[in-house]
Amino acid sequence: MNPSKWLVSVIPGRILPVVIAYAGFIRFALVGLFTFVLTTVLFFGLKVSVLDEKPVTAFSIATLVATIVSYVLNREWSFAERGGRSARHEASLFFVVSAIALGISQIPLAMSRYVFDFQAPAISPFAEHLADFVSGSIIGTLVAMAFRWWAFRKWVFPELVVDDDVVEQAEKEPLD
Repeated sequence: MNPSKWLVSVIPGRILPVVIAYAGFIRFALVGLFTFVLTTVLFFGLKVSVLDEKPVTAFSIATLVATIVSYVLNREWSFAERGGRSARHEASLFFVVSAIALGISQIPLAMSRYVFDFQAPAISPFAEHLADFVSGSIIGTLVAMAFRWWAFRKWVFPELVVDDDVVEQAEKEPLD
């Protein structure tokens, strides 16, 4: 049994229409969750080692690496049924939108550090790490994610590509 049919068979029937209706967003969110973990691990790895005094730089590098991974996963999975652009144009738009999102995601961390002064010696090192995590990894990521979801659907992957063969096959083999 293919994974899609198996997944459909284990999801309760009353929530299946909701899952199907939001499948693209669910895939996008799963890619986001994976790249969130990747960003967090890289951010704190860089922050506690080579970029100890430069948390915004560490977060920017971590976000850049995660963005490259995100492009591949989003193109091949989250927005696989969308298109309408050449691969080069699509990639260019993806990275422009992601660069804007990177800037958006830095704002809460920069404000935490440089406006509210949530950094040692004003606060404990633990509180500094917690403030960096909440402001950069949680708030910054959520705000940037909302922007990316909207912008990817509007500009990067604008058209829903319908494969007539898949539709015809689905009509022949109902899900029961």
